Amino acid sequence: MGKVRLWDAPVRLFHWSVVALFGALWWSGENGRIDLHKTIGLVMLGLVVFRVLWGFLGGSTARFGSFVKGPGTVLAYLRASREGKAPTIVGHNPLGGWSVLVLLGLLALQVGLGLIAQDTDAVASGPLNHFVSYDTGDAAGEAHEVVFNILLLFVALHVAAVLFYLFVKRDNLIHPMLSGHKAFTQAVEQPTFAPAWRLILSVILAAAFAGWIALGAPFSLEQAKQAWQAPPPSAEESYM
Repeated sequence: MGKVRLWDAPVRLFHWSVVALFGALWWSGENGRIDLHKTIGLVMLGLVVFRVLWGFLGGSTARFGSFVKGPGTVLAYLRASREGKAPTIVGHNPLGGWSVLVLLGLLALQVGLGLIAQDTDAVASGPLNHFVSYDTGDAAGEAHEVVFNILLLFVALHVAAVLFYLFVKRDNLIHPMLSGHKAFTQAVEQPTFAPAWRLILSVILAAAFAGWIALGAPFSLEQAKQAWQAPPPSAEESYM
C-alpha cells in the first residue's frame, strides 16, 4: 500500500475555507450583520476567482482538464462503479469533477447576485448595485435567497456522498482533504504540482479582482481614488 500526495495545500485551503465562510455568511445574514456579511462575501469572491485560476494553473489534480469529462465518460464510470469495476482514479472521479464545477458555479452566482442586490427600500445595496436598475437589484436580492437554499441542498448532497463513500465503499475522502495524502493498494501515477510562482500569481490576481469589486469596479484611477477615500458605508447602507 503506497501513500500518494493527492491534494496540494491551495486546494485543501480552498475547500475548508469555503466550509467556514459558508457558515459565516449564513450566520451574518441571519443576524443582520450586513457589514460583516459583505466583507465575507468579498472574501468568498476572491476564493472562487482563485479556484478558477488554479483550475488552469495548478497541479494535475487541481486542473479542470484532469477531471472534467464528457457525459459519456461520466456514464461509463457510473456503470463501472455499479458493477464494481470502476478504475482507480487519482483525484476527482468524473462525477466528482462535475460536482466541483456545480459548486463553483453556484458560489459565483450567489456572490454575483449579492454584488448587485438591494433591499426593498433600496437603502442597503451591494458594491455593484449602481450598475443595475432598481427592479434588477430588487430581483437579485430575492434570487440571492433562493440560490442560497439551492446551495444548502447541494451541500447536503455532498455530505451524503462523502458519508456513502466512507461507510459503504470504505473510502475515506475526508482524511486526504485534511492531510493531502491518500493510500492506494496498487501502483498509480504520481500527481504533478505547480511551482510557487503560479500560486503567488493566482493569489495576487484573485485579491486584486476582489479589491476592485469592493471599490465598485471603478474604470479610472480617479474613480478608484474617490472610492478608496470615501467613508465606509454603515450597516444600513450596504447589503450583500
